[in-house]
Amino acid sequence: MASSSQPRPTACLALADGSIFYGYGFGATGVTTAELCFNTAMTGYQEIMTDPSYAGQIVTFTFPHIGNTGVNPEDDETADPVAAGMVVKWDPTQPSNWRATETLSDWLAKRGRIAIGGLDTRRLTRAIRQQGAPHVALAHDPEGNFDTDALVEQARAFSGLEGLDLALDVTCAQSYRWDEMRWAWPDGYPRQTAPQHKVVAIDFGAKRNILRCLASAGCDVTVLPATATAAEVLAHDPDGVFLSNGPGDPAATGAYAVPMIKGVLEAGKPMFGICLGHQMLALALGAKTIKMNHGHHGANHPVKDNETGKVEITSMNHGFAVDSQSLPKGVIETHVSLFDGSNCGIRMQDRPVFSVQHHPEASPGPQDSFYLFERFAASMAG
Repeated sequence: MASSSQPRPTACLALADGSIFYGYGFGATGVTTAELCFNTAMTGYQEIMTDPSYAGQIVTFTFPHIGNTGVNPEDDETADPVAAGMVVKWDPTQPSNWRATETLSDWLAKRGRIAIGGLDTRRLTRAIRQQGAPHVALAHDPEGNFDTDALVEQARAFSGLEGLDLALDVTCAQSYRWDEMRWAWPDGYPRQTAPQHKVVAIDFGAKRNILRCLASAGCDVTVLPATATAAEVLAHDPDGVFLSNGPGDPAATGAYAVPMIKGVLEAGKPMFGICLGHQMLALALGAKTIKMNHGHHGANHPVKDNETGKVEITSMNHGFAVDSQSLPKGVIETHVSLFDGSNCGIRMQDRPVFSVQHHPEASPGPQDSFYLFERFAASMAG
């Protein structure tokens, strides 16, 4: 008679409300605590894990086939994974992709990131949607020994993302130049050799593909740390200033970023922001930001351009949003989410200053929103 015994779980996800999910661990071993979110994208798990905007978060992937294309160094959005961990429905299979250089599990293990497979991610996603993004503890022990009471207490002890400035954890240590453009077959990433616009990009947690898009739009890009002052930005005499994506509470990062942005605005420079950069610009213009129930994380989010009527399929990754009711006079709401009506873009009425909540560089449409980089370049051309 065949044995009906199941393999012993080697990973455990404990929620602050006391819920326990058992599964099978891969990647690194140990325990990590974070906020739990879900992402609905069908592709791009490597880009998601290396997106600095996911600092302080564990990502539940709703799509079950995670790991099937392996990983490769060309697809990293930053040097190492930033998301604290990952939750998937099925254990990763061996990769089947000519670009793969490593398995997902080995890649995570080498970079100290814990993952758990075998969970009912649909149930977990429903819980996140209904109750909000929970605080969790994720443990991986090959022997399957878990103190669940202690894990629940660790989840409850997690401080959460409200009031947390995480941009300082992911920003660059010093300034650098960027000239790599978007990937193209068969040569990979070409270099920008004839830039027309001098841009300073403020790194709150910048994704590499954003910088590539700026270079592809004709920009000579100098990246400065998140703590750069207006004087330091203007010392480069830029034609325009870009505000990058990033993690954490925009109000906390705004303590030092907002004075810089106000100083640059007073100098009359064109400005473009994405994600956290969008929220930073809104705060500098006098608006407010709010924490969302479970945020927007995915590559299939419809966003309407209020000024053209066009609907764009966008990539999203944010747990905070600009409160559209707080936008001051002279600031126009340009984009809104068709999922919940939340703000997804603003612009100043009389100046070339604008920003969007979504990620035009992630190409979910795939080219629905690249015009934003071209708009920024045009604003610098006069």
